[in-house]
Amino acid sequence: MFHVKLHGQDAIAREAGENLVSRRVQLPRRVVEKPIRQVAKRVLMALFVLLLTVLIVYLDRGGYHDNADDSVDLLDCIYYATVTLSTTGYGDIVPYSDSARLVNILLITPLRVLFLIILVGTTLEVLTEKTREEWRLGRWRKNLREHTVVVGFGTKGRSALLTLLATGLRKDRVVIVDPSSKVIDTANAEGFTGVVGDATRSDVLLRAEVQRARQVIIATQRDDTAVLVTLTARQLNRGAKIVAAVREEENAPLLRQSGADAVITSASAAGRLLGLSVLSPSAGTVMEDLIQQGSGLDIMERPVNKAEVGRSVRETDDLVVSVLRGHRLIPYDDPHASPLQLTDRLITIVRAAPPTPRGEGAGAKE
Repeated sequence: MFHVKLHGQDAIAREAGENLVSRRVQLPRRVVEKPIRQVAKRVLMALFVLLLTVLIVYLDRGGYHDNADDSVDLLDCIYYATVTLSTTGYGDIVPYSDSARLVNILLITPLRVLFLIILVGTTLEVLTEKTREEWRLGRWRKNLREHTVVVGFGTKGRSALLTLLATGLRKDRVVIVDPSSKVIDTANAEGFTGVVGDATRSDVLLRAEVQRARQVIIATQRDDTAVLVTLTARQLNRGAKIVAAVREEENAPLLRQSGADAVITSASAAGRLLGLSVLSPSAGTVMEDLIQQGSGLDIMERPVNKAEVGRSVRETDDLVVSVLRGHRLIPYDDPHASPLQLTDRLITIVRAAPPTPRGEGAGAKE
């Protein structure tokens, strides 16, 4: 029987009652204008068309005939413009001169069509919004492959994602899963696709297309939630790389048994960094710089190039920390680390490249 040490209150438990029925995919919205502003713009356009029609009729009021009193004043012009643009057309005020009829053909009729388009535009947009969204969602599912799923968009999940973006990951290759609709709205505003729901449920992860994901980052607030999400994700995708964060170090082995490839103990890591900073502030600064991607020193993994094959780890251009040979991680001072083989991968410390102006993740270090 598994025993998981709990810590704090998880966002999933906190929001479960609110979002049990709202497990859905939310694509980033392209239109950020508020609906009330869109309606106000349409109303102003309709009023402008109406006033323009009134002005045209008033300037040529001598060519119109009113069955009531044979004269057409400003009120009659407003009345005629209203019933004409709305296609009501009672026929009590009619154009009888050639010029008035020509103006109706060339100006009033196009204005009538424009007025109707403006009025029904909002309704048509509402009716077609769901169809358009379904089409976008279908295209998104069809094209989504080898993406990254981030479960939990709090401080840990956001920081992990910023690091990946700094290395070139595109925002359209990321799916955020979180139980809070407000969090997903924030993710959408930043250009990410989001899924609202409890990630411990397989149907929620399937909406995030986790079965086709390349990697899964689990950054929940509770360790028991992380275990359940890891088990579910591993069941749905046997080949994905799963990295999970836990608060308590004693829960790390359970995460690995559940299918996580790597487990980060956030509380212990922060505590060790604090202790190191007390003993040596400079060493603490270097370590903090290493774990922050994008400037200063960066730690990275790269393949061995052909010129390095057969050499010692000390003969490479970069500062090698470890050598990954197969599934074995060999420290740099281990005699078995050298000579380097073509299939090896090197964990190195390098100077971070300067940020590029067009890269989304460039300069994302915070």
